[in-house]
Amino acid sequence: MKYALISDVHSNLPALEAVLADIDDRRERDDVGAVYHLGDLVGYAPWPDEVVSLIRERGIRGIAGNYDSTVANDYKHCGCWADSAHAEELSHISYGWTREHIAPQTKRALWELPFRMDLRPRGSHTSRPQITLVHGAPTLNTLYWTEDRSDSFCEKMAKTAGLKDGDLIAFGHTHKPWTREVAGVRFVNTGSVGKPKDGDWRASYVLVEAGEKIGQVEFVRVEYDLEKAMDGIRRSELPDEFADQLRAGGAPKPVKVL
Repeated sequence: MKYALISDVHSNLPALEAVLADIDDRRERDDVGAVYHLGDLVGYAPWPDEVVSLIRERGIRGIAGNYDSTVANDYKHCGCWADSAHAEELSHISYGWTREHIAPQTKRALWELPFRMDLRPRGSHTSRPQITLVHGAPTLNTLYWTEDRSDSFCEKMAKTAGLKDGDLIAFGHTHKPWTREVAGVRFVNTGSVGKPKDGDWRASYVLVEAGEKIGQVEFVRVEYDLEKAMDGIRRSELPDEFADQLRAGGAPKPVKVL
């Protein structure tokens, strides 16, 4: 059986709908079973209530991203890292808009999300293999676990999570998909459904084959109605730059003036 792992939807309803449709289409031919989300359901796009509602309607279990937990607890900011003053300003605008527009029932649903989940494909009476789901890292959901992190860092995180040879840990937060194996543990960043930052605008999710042992990890990219998502942002009070970022698959490259 395969698990479908999605992360960082960030209120992008058209992207989520397309990903779930793709998963549904694969269920029989690819033996896809349960779907789990790795947090950051809200922020940056104008459909926070609709995204959380759809996740709950579909019975998709998951964990809290930094955006989810900060919105739920009325924290002073979203816990997002910004590489410039302008990017930080945009993050505050998004956070303020989300807190202002989110429905009470959505806020409560975010508050109820756990920090971490452990899956045991062979049943809870067995100890291995184990798949651990976190948003950023086993220590904090605000920690950015980028692909250039050292093997020693990965080993430290695996030890912190209690993982052993043959286990897998999946996370998101950076919006850039990658995977590697260190000391027998598989590390997987699922990328982002609703706000990719790797230069590819298509939604990203992961299929993990699991049974007696962890098998293939497949990264899936899905086209969605990008124009609808961009139009939704532009019709809202959110910055138009968020729409441009969707098209670019991250921050748009500056135009050279000749």
